Parts: sequence; C-alpha cells; structure tokens
Amino acid sequence: MNLAHWRLLVAVADEGTISRAADRVGITQSGASQAIGQLEAALGFPVFVRERRQVDVTALGQQVIDHARRMLDGLQAIRALADDSQGLSGARIRLATFPSIVSTVLPALLRDFQRRHPGIEVVVVEGTDEEVEQWLASGAVEVGVVLNPAPARLPLALGSDAWVAVLAQAHPLGRRATERGIALDELAAEPFILATGGCTVNGQRLMEDAGLQLADVRITVRDWASACVLVREGLGVSLVPESTLPLDRQGLRVLPITPGIRRVFGLVCSPAAPASRATQVFMQVLGAAAAASESGSA
Repeated sequence: MNLAHWRLLVAVADEGTISRAADRVGITQSGASQAIGQLEAALGFPVFVRERRQVDVTALGQQVIDHARRMLDGLQAIRALADDSQGLSGARIRLATFPSIVSTVLPALLRDFQRRHPGIEVVVVEGTDEEVEQWLASGAVEVGVVLNPAPARLPLALGSDAWVAVLAQAHPLGRRATERGIALDELAAEPFILATGGCTVNGQRLMEDAGLQLADVRITVRDWASACVLVREGLGVSLVPESTLPLDRQGLRVLPITPGIRRVFGLVCSPAAPASRATQVFMQVLGAAAAASESGSA
C-alpha cells in the first residue's frame, strides 16, 4: 500500500464513482479498480460496496478513509512546512501554454506538483503559440510550453504526439485499412475543416511545409473538438493532433499520416531573467514526472 492507494480511496469516497475518482487522481478506470481490489485484499475486508452506478463506503471502510484523510492532510502540512523553510511558501509561477496542452498533458503534472509543493502557486495563462513566445521573451511569464523547441533552448520534454487525418466514416478515403495511412496530397484536394488549436503549426502549415496547398477550406475553427464534430457531419476532412481526438469516435475514421508527422512540446524558461528557486523546483519536479510518465507508457 502506498500514497497513491490512499489518495484513490479518498477520491472514490468523495466522487461516488470509480471512473470520476480515476480521472481525479490521473489513472485509468481499470487501473483504479485493480488498485482498490489489491488494497481491499491486503486489508482483509471491503472498503466499498459496488453498485451499478456508484459505490458506497462500508462501515469499516469509512474508518479507513477517515484515517487516510488525516494522513494525507498531515503529509500536506509537512510539505508546506518544507516549502516555508526553503523560502518557497507564497511563491508564484506563471506558466504560459496553448489550449490543447492545458486539457491533455498538464493537468496530471500540475496536480502532482501541487501535492509536492502546496506553498507554490502556479498560474496558468492560455494563449496561442505565438503569444506564449512573446510572453516568454518579455518575461511576462516564468515558463512556457512551446512547440518543437530547438535543443539550444534546453527544453524539458513534456511529450509528443502524431498528426492524424480525420474523415467521416462513409468517406471514400476512409474505407482503406487503418494501418495503411493516408498521404497529405490525398487530403489537400478534399473539402477541408481547418482547425488551428491556437497554434501556427496546423493543417494548413503542414500542407505548405510539404509544398502543397489546401484547395477548398470550407470552415476554419480554433477548437480541435469542433473540427471533429464538423467532420462527423460530412462537411470535410481535417488534420488534428492524435492527443486531441474525442473519446467518442463514432461516425469518424482516423487514419495515420504517411509519412508520419509528429509535434513535440517542451517546457522552457523565460530568457528575460534568471530562474527563481521556485521555478527551478518546478522544472525539476515536472521533469521527473514527465520522464516517469513516458517510461510508464513505453
């Protein structure tokens, strides 16, 4: 049994369902169910009674959860004390990023950081990738997430994903085998839903880099999810990062781009001023967490 188990138990008690608790602590629903089963086996009694739509806490389970809450509160107090002793309590870090990273990569990393350093406040500022670069250059933010950072900027790798083609299920190009993929020139002539995600690197830029032009841009939207909805309605095809795909893909056909194209996102410090102690700690913790997540998914 470890801290992750206790956090999960408290989350299940608070949320009332395993799925919502799993989202809260940053693991899959199947992983949460397995962890709860292991913990109950180790304790020798059930903590929860599983109903069809929710879970209820048993009498003994409630006592366990009460102890777990006190333990986690105590740990939080110890960490706050440690931050205070290092002059970190009350420190603020401004983090700039573009929209798709806020909803995919950052939540679990920021949650882990706040658990470790409750005395440091992280303020997330959302903008386009160009705005992020401007804020970093001016020192308006301490750190920022940038796309495809140059090695000279000493980026902290947060992850990467592949660009994929999204078509309506009935689209003629979507009837091929998924593993075959689709070339950019096949998409360029199609009615196109251009999603930007608040980034200059988008479907149009990918086409231009390949020496191609989109022949018929029907609609331009910022949100990746909106593009997928429009594609599902048969209004065109689109290119989106794989990590932004909706969970419900009914009515959609997702195909890899061939040859493959990836985007890399990394965290960099503002060059406008030396990094503070709080910023250094932030980079260290997120670097370790991102590395652990990458190795776990490898």
